[in-house]
Amino acid sequence: MINPNENYDAIVVGSGISGGWAAKELCENGLKTLVLERGRMVEHIKDYHTMNMDPWEFEFKGQLPKSEQDKQLKQARSGYTTDEAHRHFFVNDLEHPYNEKKRFDWLRGYHVGGRSLVWGRQSYRLSDIDFSANKKEGIAVDWPVRYKDIAPWYDKVEEFIGVSGENLGLPHLPDGKFCPPMELNCAETDLKDKIAKNYDDGRVLTIGRAAHITGTQTFQGRSNCQFRNRCMRGCPFGGYFSSNSSTLPAAERTGNLTIRPHSIVAEVLYDEATGKASGVKVIDAESKEEIVFNAKVIFLCASAIASASILMQSKSKRFPNGMGNDSGELGHNIMDHHFKAGAWANVPGFEDKHYKGRRPNGIYVPRFRNLGGKTDQKTFKRGYGYQGGASRSHYNEMVAELAYGQNLKESVVKPGKWRMLLLGFGECLPYHENKMTLDYDNLDQWGLPTVTFDAEWKENEYEMRKDMVQQAVEMLSNAGYEDIEPWDDPGAPGLGIHEMGTARMGRDPKTSVCNGNNQLHAVPNVYVTDGAFMTSASCVNPSLSYMAFSARAANHAAQQIKKEA
Repeated sequence: MINPNENYDAIVVGSGISGGWAAKELCENGLKTLVLERGRMVEHIKDYHTMNMDPWEFEFKGQLPKSEQDKQLKQARSGYTTDEAHRHFFVNDLEHPYNEKKRFDWLRGYHVGGRSLVWGRQSYRLSDIDFSANKKEGIAVDWPVRYKDIAPWYDKVEEFIGVSGENLGLPHLPDGKFCPPMELNCAETDLKDKIAKNYDDGRVLTIGRAAHITGTQTFQGRSNCQFRNRCMRGCPFGGYFSSNSSTLPAAERTGNLTIRPHSIVAEVLYDEATGKASGVKVIDAESKEEIVFNAKVIFLCASAIASASILMQSKSKRFPNGMGNDSGELGHNIMDHHFKAGAWANVPGFEDKHYKGRRPNGIYVPRFRNLGGKTDQKTFKRGYGYQGGASRSHYNEMVAELAYGQNLKESVVKPGKWRMLLLGFGECLPYHENKMTLDYDNLDQWGLPTVTFDAEWKENEYEMRKDMVQQAVEMLSNAGYEDIEPWDDPGAPGLGIHEMGTARMGRDPKTSVCNGNNQLHAVPNVYVTDGAFMTSASCVNPSLSYMAFSARAANHAAQQIKKEA
């Protein structure tokens, strides 16, 4: 039984990618740490109940009956929640509603480990081109840090979690501490060679940098990736990084960790006398009992939207508009990555070649726009990269009327053509008017206000998408590929599952919520280390940055507590 009267050194709200790292670093620094998770407990391996199931073991081959689909209609727009194999790691939309002035696809996982169990695992560092872009272009506010401040923490994170990849020596995509890279297949190698031959603007194709263990190095009892590509079900081998397989066990080994699931944090409590936070008020998700937990330092790692919501709900005489919201920027500047823009093509040749296993990774073409000189564009700012890859389909040429007897047997065992996809991921600029608000007229079942989204892509993103499609088509055409199909499906923010910016970092308390150490400017013992602190989005997947900043902030907090002791 967890005692509300027990004194903790630190409270971490959320147990996902950021919360796991905060907990690990705080515990290893000797701080008694309470991790509060609003959802259920998920134990590594034990609770991955679909991890080894084959398609025929699901009642409807993994497809859900309409009665179940209706529980996740908004999240189903993403395509991620329609498979019985992993849909239990996404919330029930009916039980956790939100509102949309404009469409926003909010993907959530409420359980211990959060979305670290289902993330895409692509792991890239931000560069000084990213950290200085706002200042250089006069957009939003300047980051209060630069790459040199974060580089040692990127090192620490990569060496602990295991990231496979290839160092390229590119200033805009810093090298890292990598496990051996996964292999490109023959068609991907062909495109890599042809891009190098056809372009002199720094374009390069490489294998994705993925948080999967490869090679011979050992990682805290975790095993190498087995190339099953069943990652979203939870990995019993610990082959990819998750809080459950990596950081939370490390925190637990210190003896300083307490995890309390079913704990919905309603607000951070402010002490007018000290000018600091004293703890948090929790609503027990099952009993709806209100409980207060006290601590010397609070880490908000609940995800960008949830952490901003908690701060907005944390009202006091000092903070009538939400804790730390002196600037009025809390809840504003929502960013995500826009994607689903690029092209498909058939790759001629290589009919005598195939591949073994299900590599849980694809290719990456790093940003090559707006890096200076001839790469600069007049129609849009910032840039994009491409993910994707090549594979051979087995069934796409089957004709139903011929799918009997010998024809069926031949079509099943004979692979289809090689197909190549270049899928752009582009940066979204930080717009003040892209925001979330709280609706106190529509409360959830725990009496808390629901979130309303009002965010959209704007001209810069749409102009960038034109180039994402055009360049994908051009690269595939120049490679001699056939039947090229352009693709542009802009969708809406949220689909990239990279929500950022709702409590941004900055140098000036008048224009930002957090300082360069992830502390609230106005409440120095409250840290925000999930996507909420991001000042700009870059075009790379942000999770590695969340981890690096979380580790750095947790060590900063531990030092502050030791100084005050």
